[in-house]
Amino acid sequence: MKAPAFAYRRPDTVAAALDAFAAAGGDASYIAGGQSLVPALALRLQSPAMLIDISRIEELHGVRLEAGRLRIGALTRHAEALTDPLIARHAPLLHEAAPHVAHPAIRNRGTIGGSVALADPASEFPAMTLAMAAEIEIAGPEGRRRVPADAFFLDLYQTALKPGELLVALHVPAIGPGHRWAFDELARRRGDYALVGAGILAELQDDVVAGIRIAFLSVGPTPLRAMAVEAALTGGPLDAAAIARAQAALDQDLDPLDDDQVPAAMRLHLARVLLGRLLGRLMEAA
Repeated sequence: MKAPAFAYRRPDTVAAALDAFAAAGGDASYIAGGQSLVPALALRLQSPAMLIDISRIEELHGVRLEAGRLRIGALTRHAEALTDPLIARHAPLLHEAAPHVAHPAIRNRGTIGGSVALADPASEFPAMTLAMAAEIEIAGPEGRRRVPADAFFLDLYQTALKPGELLVALHVPAIGPGHRWAFDELARRRGDYALVGAGILAELQDDVVAGIRIAFLSVGPTPLRAMAVEAALTGGPLDAAAIARAQAALDQDLDPLDDDQVPAAMRLHLARVLLGRLLGRLMEAA
């Protein structure tokens, strides 16, 4: 199949992009990397009257450190998470997750902002924004706002983005000297969607867990934080007994559904195994 006919605009500012969306009466889609939208158009799952190409909007590009936060422009490519030194230093979970995202051809075109806006629950970057306590900067007809990642992912492919709004950037708290992190996922083959994946960002003070955020992917309709596990670990040492308690607490956080590929009980078991591995890495690093 081929995409139906559509009008095309390529604005060079965020304001012009918002105006183009309004002029289309809301029957429009923003496109940048196009790694999700183009297949949907080809299959006629989406048929907007207008495509608004945001790839040349300078404000959406670039990575820089601002007042203790890393600003990652929405059009930052997946591949840049592998190579950008600021991302590696201050948003390490994106750097650790990037090699697991699909395949090189997709990483070279796909954008981090597009991945977060799509909010595929099996994708790595949305879950890592949750683990890193990122804020999502959004531009719309009523102005700019920032939404914490905890409030951004609402349901399957549903986010806090309103029709016509544009994801501008991610703002990630910079890593401090006491932070430790780990990411991994379990998949049948490299590049496949993960059966389960997780990222952990912990702050340790004198070998005590002062704070920790754990986010899972491929275990529900959205990326999910393991808040019962976080509570079980916070305030104590990270040792074998703490890891066992954390694995036991995971039942309170995850309730995956059965599907044709993986029974729910197996996915929960894999999540428990993965959690143990990641916490074990942090324990060794500490």
